[in-house]
Amino acid sequence: MKKTTRIQVENRERVLDAALHVFSLHGFRGSTVEQIATASGMSKANVLYYFRRKQDIYVAVLEETLKLWLDPLESLNPDGDPLEELWHYAQAKLRMSRNAPSASKLFANEILSGAPMIKSYLENELRELVQTKCTIIQRWIDQGLLTPINPLHLIFFIWSTTQHYADFMPQISALLEEGQGKGDEDKLFADAETTLKQLLIKGLSPA
Repeated sequence: MKKTTRIQVENRERVLDAALHVFSLHGFRGSTVEQIATASGMSKANVLYYFRRKQDIYVAVLEETLKLWLDPLESLNPDGDPLEELWHYAQAKLRMSRNAPSASKLFANEILSGAPMIKSYLENELRELVQTKCTIIQRWIDQGLLTPINPLHLIFFIWSTTQHYADFMPQISALLEEGQGKGDEDKLFADAETTLKQLLIKGLSPA
């Protein structure tokens, strides 16, 4: 098998980075290979050298996105302090919403369209990962280390509260007042982090 060169790896990443931006703006149906080529600074023929068709680019971007978003959940340590582990997971997700909003928007658009490209992944790999982490959370609850709560809905809560800042930023910006982070992303996310930490730590601490 022919070895992939450094240039090939870099060009492939250029295509995926450009495609993430294009797909997050226009969705799968509204995007074209020409748009991706323009955004990557490459020719259409060069893009199609690395990916046979638009769908292949889209699936590759989704796979990269899922890996990015699920790595922190994979890292949840069953032997760690439950409150610290869950807070660090939520904190990582919130920071990803700030630093990689396009990835969250792309994933949200895929889900809203019925997840046609990743339904199998959601029903198999993701389901298995979430069930494993729910078992860990339930064990912490059974040991009296966390307040009794539904582990699956706790994970849903963390997803919704963190990814909201990526998926609904226009709404957030419209509602902010001066002094609340309007035009100041550092303050906005610092306040969001403080609020989320208080809710999680106080809400999950056993009585």
